[in-house]
Amino acid sequence: MREDMGEVTTSLQRPVTNEGRSKLVRHVDSFEIQPPAPPSHNGVPRSAWARARRRVSRWHRPYIALLLLLDFAAAAVASLIAIQAFDQSRAGFYNAEQDPTWFHTVAFLLLPLGWVVILWGNRAYDRRYLGLGPDEFKRVIRAGVAVAATVSFLAFATKTDLSRYTVGTALLAALMLILLNRILCRFVLHVVRRNIGQAGHRMVLVGTLPECLEVYTAVTRNPAAGLMPVAIHVTDGYAAARGMQTPVPVYAGRDVLALVREVGGDTIAVCGSASAEPGELRRLAWQLEGSGVDLVVAPQLTDIAGPRVHIRPIEGLPLLHVEEPTLSGPALLAKNLMDRVAAGLGLLLLIPVFAAIAIAIRISDPGPVFFRQPRVGHEGRTFRVWKFRTMYVDAEERLASLVDQNETDGMLFKMKQDPRVFPVGRFLRATSLDELPQLINVLWGEMSLVGPRPLPADDGDFLGDVRRRLLVRPGMTGLWQVSGRSDLSWDEAVRLDLYYVDNWSLAYDLSILWRTVGVVLARKGAY
Repeated sequence: MREDMGEVTTSLQRPVTNEGRSKLVRHVDSFEIQPPAPPSHNGVPRSAWARARRRVSRWHRPYIALLLLLDFAAAAVASLIAIQAFDQSRAGFYNAEQDPTWFHTVAFLLLPLGWVVILWGNRAYDRRYLGLGPDEFKRVIRAGVAVAATVSFLAFATKTDLSRYTVGTALLAALMLILLNRILCRFVLHVVRRNIGQAGHRMVLVGTLPECLEVYTAVTRNPAAGLMPVAIHVTDGYAAARGMQTPVPVYAGRDVLALVREVGGDTIAVCGSASAEPGELRRLAWQLEGSGVDLVVAPQLTDIAGPRVHIRPIEGLPLLHVEEPTLSGPALLAKNLMDRVAAGLGLLLLIPVFAAIAIAIRISDPGPVFFRQPRVGHEGRTFRVWKFRTMYVDAEERLASLVDQNETDGMLFKMKQDPRVFPVGRFLRATSLDELPQLINVLWGEMSLVGPRPLPADDGDFLGDVRRRLLVRPGMTGLWQVSGRSDLSWDEAVRLDLYYVDNWSLAYDLSILWRTVGVVLARKGAY
C-alpha cells in the first residue's frame, strides 16, 4: 500500500516523524509509483484499435493548424508570382489559353497541397521541432528539395515540357515564403512564451534535489524554449533539503502521475540518476501510456548540442554516443575562407566609415585613433587587437581609482557610466562600431568573425575550464554577445564560450552572425 507522506513545501518546514521518515525512505528507495485508477497497462499491449488519450499539452494543435494554412497559402502565392513573371508559364498544358481550369488547379491547388504533404512527410510539423533550434528549417529545406525532385520526375514521366523558369521561380519563392512564415510564427510563439507564459510545457522534475535544480536552471535559462517546471518530486536526499529555498514547490513520497495532475503538469522529466534501478524508467513509461503525459529524460550531460549526441541501441539498451567536437576538417577550412573573404571585402567597403569615425575621435579627444591591447588568442598565442579608441588618453591611469566600482564579476572591468569614455566613444560602444577594426585581425588570421570573446592577456591565467576556449580563434562576435554581452555574469559568459567551442559548426556561425545584427541594432548589453 502506498504511504502518502504529503508534500514538502518550498521551505520544507513540515515535520517528519521517525516512523514516517522510515516509510518515506522505503517508498523513495523503491521509486514505487502506484498508478491511479484505472490501473496502468504494465507493459501489456493495448488493442491496436484503442484510441489513446489526447496529450495534456495542446498548444501545438492550433500552432500546427496555422502553419498548415500559411504554408499552403505561401505555395499558392509563389505560383501566382511565377505566373505573373513569365509569359510562357502555361507551357506544357494543352488548351491552357482557352480553358485554364486544369492549369489553375495544378498551380493553386495540387502544387500547394503537394508542398503540405511533403512537409508533413518530412516531419516539418512535428511538435518536437517547432519553436526552437534549426531542425525545423532543415526539414523545410529538405522538403523543398523533395518537391523539386517530385515535380521533375512527374514532368519526365508524363513527357510534359514545362517552363523551367516558371517552375524554378515557383519552387524557390515557395521555399522562401514558407521559411519566412516559420520565422514569423516562431517569433510570435517566443513573444507569447516570454511575456504571457503560455504555449509551453509544464514540467514536474523527478530526481534528487541537486539534479532537479540543475535541470531547472538549464531549461529556464531560455524562456523561448517553453519549458516551465512547476514542481519537483525528490526521490532521495529529502532530509538535506530541509529549510532550503527552492524556485518551485518540492514534494516527496507522492504518486508522480497523481502529482502531475494535481499541479496541472503535462510532462515528467526524469533528472540524472533518478531511475538508477533497472526497469524503473521502463515501468514509469508503461504507467504513462494513455495518460496524455509526456516523459522526457534529462541525463547528466549538459551543454552538448544534439548533432554530437547519437542513440545507439545495443540489445535493448539505448546508449548515448557523444562525438568529439569538430575542430578541423573541411568545415574549418570553409570557415577560414569565409573569414578572410568577408574581412577583406568589409575593410574595402568600410573605408569611408573608418575615415568619418577617425575624424570624430580626433575632434573629441586628441590622441591616437586606434587602441591596441594584448589579447590571448588561439592556443594561447598573444596578439594585439585593433579597436577604435573610445576612452580618454589617460584612461589607464584613472582605472585604479575606479576598480571598486566594477559592475561585473570575473576577469573584466565594466561600468555602465564609465567616466573615462568620451561622448563619441560612448556612441561607438553602443553601436559596436568600435569593434570594426578587428576585421584587420580577422584578415591576418588572428581572429575569426565568430568565436569566444578575446580576453586581455594580463587578466588571468586561463587555467581549468577557461583554457578550453583557446582551442578556437577568438571572434568579433560570439554566442556571449548575442546572449546578453556585458549584462552576463562571468560564469555565464564562460559557459557560453565553452558551449560554442564544443558545438561549433559553419551553420551555427551563420546563425550567430544573423542574430548579431538584431543585437547590435537593439544595443543590448553594450557599454
